[in-house]
Amino acid sequence: MDINEQTRRFIAAHRTEQVRDIALHAHPEDGTDLAVALDCIEGWQRARTKLPQWAACEDIIYPPHLAMEQCSSQSTAQYKTDLAQRLSSGAPHPTTLIDITGGFGVDFSYMSRVFDRAVYIERQQHLCELAEHNMRALGIGNARIVNADAAAILDELPPATLIMADPARRDAHGSRTYAIADCTPNILAILPKLAGIAPTIIIKLSPMLDWHQAAQDCNRALDDAATPAAVSEIHIVSVHNECKELLLVITRHGAEDGETDTFPLVTCVDDDTIFSFHAQDTAGTKALERKQLRHNVQPTASDQPAYLYEPNASLMKASCFDLLAQRFGVTQIDSNSHLFVSDKQVDAFPGRAFAINAYGPVKHTLRGIKQANIAVRNYPASVAQVRKRYHIADGGDIFVFLTTMSGKKTAFVCVKA
Repeated sequence: MDINEQTRRFIAAHRTEQVRDIALHAHPEDGTDLAVALDCIEGWQRARTKLPQWAACEDIIYPPHLAMEQCSSQSTAQYKTDLAQRLSSGAPHPTTLIDITGGFGVDFSYMSRVFDRAVYIERQQHLCELAEHNMRALGIGNARIVNADAAAILDELPPATLIMADPARRDAHGSRTYAIADCTPNILAILPKLAGIAPTIIIKLSPMLDWHQAAQDCNRALDDAATPAAVSEIHIVSVHNECKELLLVITRHGAEDGETDTFPLVTCVDDDTIFSFHAQDTAGTKALERKQLRHNVQPTASDQPAYLYEPNASLMKASCFDLLAQRFGVTQIDSNSHLFVSDKQVDAFPGRAFAINAYGPVKHTLRGIKQANIAVRNYPASVAQVRKRYHIADGGDIFVFLTTMSGKKTAFVCVKA
């Protein structure tokens, strides 16, 4: 796939303009492929923030909107690359990556660099043509592009070091899907064969999925596999406190290893903050934490907490709240609030930390506040309703958390610690 000179000149001349305005008012010279030009302009504009290394490469051709929307960002692609490099460390050379759902090729372009050989498989021909062009533009010389439905050619695939799978989360009508079995391809149906091809598999799934259920579904699909394998790691990846990806790592285990380990390593990532635990680590803390919460009463002035903590998005997704309380010596203010307090500042807490200026009954505590950043946790009103009722504008240096503590509606007024 290539772009003619007229189209290249048009893209260069209008790259920073609004795509809608270009489509309505631009007058391209003869020979310009306007549809391709508009896709490339819109794609480059998205890539400036999502894929800056790609945006810096002048010869990249971008796909229509949907493929750009679904592709990984540079930071999440790099995370998967580091993960793949660790998982394949010590594997015999030449090492081989097979990406069975190539898509736009962002993950493949990063991960392929840490393998000797790399195979990109994609059923949509136009994406294969883009990948062929873009891998050359990016200087990736070890890539082989295959236009095929991976599920249909599994028996033809050579042994690999690692398989990457990012099933499409859209049905035949273009509607979003979330369940693993509803994605394309149905990874659960082909997992046993994949485990026979590579000792390690990384599956990228919707962050909307429950990680416990996803792991159980995959392990169940592998129960009767000829090659024993199981979910060994779970990665919940966030960027700037927004949960982006759920990654499952499946690894082979020998028959001599006995029963499948049902407690994989869970790693919660938010930018440079990483918090890991084995799933069984949370089991022993639950009874103690529930007992503490049953006896938890609203603090009095003599034991007023000084700091409030909000876990980052990955930890919220992992729901390891009891373990957070145990590891960092903080107290969860209520079983459903997912907010924590302490009398001394905990610098290493994986999330946002605030110094508490005041807390107590909502109406009394919010009196006199004209502007604040508001969040609600386990509270029977939305942020918009709270703003309207108490006439509080958005913004400023004050942070207000509204929650329920010991059965009472409570407000915490804070500033960043």
